[in-house]
Amino acid sequence: MRKTIIITTIISSVMTSFAQKSKPIQYPETRKDNTIDDYFGTKVKDPYRWLEDDRSAETTHWVIAQNKVTNAYLDQIPFRNQLKERLEKLWNYEKISEPFIEGDFTYYFKNNGLQNQSVLYRKDNAGKETVFLDPNTFSKEGTTSLGEFAFSKDGRKVAYSISEGGSDWRKVIILDALSMQVLGDTLVDVKFSGLSWNGNEGFYYSSYEKPKGSELSAKTDQHKLYFHKLGTAQKEDKVIFGESQKRRYVGGSVTEDNRFLVITAATSTYGNELYIQDLSNPENPIVTIVDNFDSDHTIIDNDGTKLLIVTDRNAPNKRIVTVDVTNPTPENWKDLIPETTQVLQPTTCSGYIFAHYMKDAVSVVKQYDYSGKFLREIELSGPGTADGFSGKKKDKMVYYSFTNYITPATIFALEPNSGKSMLYQKSKAQFKTEDYESKQIFYTSKDGTRIPMLITHKKGLKLDGKNPTILYGYGGFNISLTPSFSISNAVWMENGGVFAVPNLRGGGEYGKEWHDAGTQMRKQNVFDDFIAAAEYLIKEKYTSSDFLAIRGGSNGGLLVGAVMTQRPDLAKVALPAVGVLDMLRYHTFTAGAGWAYDYGTAQDSAAMFDYLKGYSPLHNIKEGVQYPATLVTTADHDDRVVPAHSFKFASELQAKQSGENPVLIRIDVKAGHGAGKSVTATIQENVDIQAFTLFNMGITQLPK
Repeated sequence: MRKTIIITTIISSVMTSFAQKSKPIQYPETRKDNTIDDYFGTKVKDPYRWLEDDRSAETTHWVIAQNKVTNAYLDQIPFRNQLKERLEKLWNYEKISEPFIEGDFTYYFKNNGLQNQSVLYRKDNAGKETVFLDPNTFSKEGTTSLGEFAFSKDGRKVAYSISEGGSDWRKVIILDALSMQVLGDTLVDVKFSGLSWNGNEGFYYSSYEKPKGSELSAKTDQHKLYFHKLGTAQKEDKVIFGESQKRRYVGGSVTEDNRFLVITAATSTYGNELYIQDLSNPENPIVTIVDNFDSDHTIIDNDGTKLLIVTDRNAPNKRIVTVDVTNPTPENWKDLIPETTQVLQPTTCSGYIFAHYMKDAVSVVKQYDYSGKFLREIELSGPGTADGFSGKKKDKMVYYSFTNYITPATIFALEPNSGKSMLYQKSKAQFKTEDYESKQIFYTSKDGTRIPMLITHKKGLKLDGKNPTILYGYGGFNISLTPSFSISNAVWMENGGVFAVPNLRGGGEYGKEWHDAGTQMRKQNVFDDFIAAAEYLIKEKYTSSDFLAIRGGSNGGLLVGAVMTQRPDLAKVALPAVGVLDMLRYHTFTAGAGWAYDYGTAQDSAAMFDYLKGYSPLHNIKEGVQYPATLVTTADHDDRVVPAHSFKFASELQAKQSGENPVLIRIDVKAGHGAGKSVTATIQENVDIQAFTLFNMGITQLPK
């Protein structure tokens, strides 16, 4: 193993030759074992298999040793504290969410600036404000967060889940919303669950049986929908769906009028069965609407016995159909809002349908009535992302937010009958939008596909190839990257940085065909799209390889890992976060088998194994190659993408890295995949990522 590398830096932020050396890095020893797997006759070594055991003392000691090395490296960066002070200062402003009404109260989240978790407040009819739930009191370190929550139909009771240390395993607590007294026992071992009340007497939730072995990494494969009746023990909760039908993801929700239970069931992250049960009689059967996984379907509302279903069945960009619950199967569906050339994501509020469309990843919102009549297009503040437009039929106002890469999130109130929008809550962020520009360009990928990319930076940027640039991507799971404001990005751009986001295939920006074009044996398209984005930025002199960082998390961590191993010359810095990096074993952990629609698995066929091994980041690190300066980030409680992916990748990279670029891993403790992370931890992580990135681009001081 190579234990020592010399990290060189430069005296001036504008010089590219190395003139000053930092202290050598001594990487911790990482033991190798003799584990070998056989895939269709091909032997594959897995020398760091022991790091998959998150409960072993040896793994714990390895984490401590790696963090010690990483912290020592980051401590030497001269402007790290300056970055932290600036990030904290800009972060420190009051943030308020869109309001919603439950019972006799108006609820909303608020954060006074640097609180680790946002606080749920409420106002009564007289306008008196009180704290309802303060997650900052859940734990001393701010590492326990509020997850899902749902109010009973009368608004007098609430069930809410908490996540401890960032885990996907949750506890559910039930409160009397008026007296604030806890009702009954706390539910435990709840995972990947919504909460939905049947009237006021109980609620539906979903979970798996606790796995054998580690709860943070052991496989969870059979999801079930339960009903919890108030005043009874959790062990008495009835299984509603999933006992005899093995499904990886099951969800249940009750319609607003409390008439129907809607059940979705899936084996993968795309495609679901759809069921419905009439709750007017407990003996009514569960009725099948869709009995296969070929398409996605969601019931967004009902109008009496008429169901409103959004589906991509025979409509890759989605449409809204209606059908009577007495005969609900697809052959009886009728178009209410037909498919268009843009992807549809509808919501309902105040008795109207708000059809969210994406036009090149930018929001367009159109309002319809329940007969499908087009009423108006909602006038937005400009190109960006509009979110919200959801609520109850009786709501008199519709609330939504608007943001883009240079516009902090602003909340508007819409009068639904007239379509008139009014400013409700202007952002208090200390950011001068007028000093920055964000423009969308289109570039051509390797196979000729036209890809959009938003490039954001200070106005007056000199295109000389020397601008520090973060290229951020995802490209998977039908997820769309739409423009939104970020304080950390604001600090990056304030210091002269460029932030670029391409909308890669595998995402949902252009519907199912765009998603499918980046899945399984077409996954290489995603990497090619990202490489082409980097080459465009270099060609147009926004940056150069010496000043380019590639960044992504989760599936985006896979993206970064694949690109840095395929094109180690492309970027100076690589930032894979909570990444899926072992493509031969990802499906053996937690709910990973459910990602097979996007990836396929190494057990599917010899051809699929060969394809996965051909790009799996862990298996494509080669001796004698200089890879970018790499900061791998993960967390010890990540039970979505287990940290073993990052542990093994960092170990292999440290062992084989050639040249002087550092390979470090930063492991958060008492944190998970990202949701619910405290503000303190989020700020420090962003500080360390930006400091590491700039320092390895040869920058030793920030601009004044």
